[in-house]
Amino acid sequence: MSEPATAERVLATRRDTVRLGRDVARVLRPGDLVLLFGELGAGKTFLARSILRALGVPRETPVASPTFTIVQEYETARGTLLHVDLYRLRDGDMQAELSRLGLRERRAEGALVVVEWADDYEALLGAVALGVSLRLEAASLGRRARLHGPRASELR
Repeated sequence: MSEPATAERVLATRRDTVRLGRDVARVLRPGDLVLLFGELGAGKTFLARSILRALGVPRETPVASPTFTIVQEYETARGTLLHVDLYRLRDGDMQAELSRLGLRERRAEGALVVVEWADDYEALLGAVALGVSLRLEAASLGRRARLHGPRASELR
């Protein structure tokens, strides 16, 4: 079995992250699942916002981490996108929690799903189109993004 496609990008500035968001938006297909990994402050929400903006969500529409609502739904130029934050679902029956959110069903209907804090849920969410691991670098270097999954090869 071959290894999944991987790529790396240095995100030295916020503009680099916006560019990555545009590139990710460009390769997404209906029903795709994008998982965002990284510690607190690594830029997961900023990248999710960049993807949404690239998909046509206007600047006037606030895009924040849905930590308390867990799922925030947006209509984009290419259909529905669900922005999900699983940080608060760390305890209990993970499979039951995810089932209640209906993410698999929404993907089957063609919704794009972008998930923050998916570390413990990757196996339960279904086929991943793109995983983005964000890592803080030294202050002057910004961040580094490691991309994996079927769409990663389209982002090189």
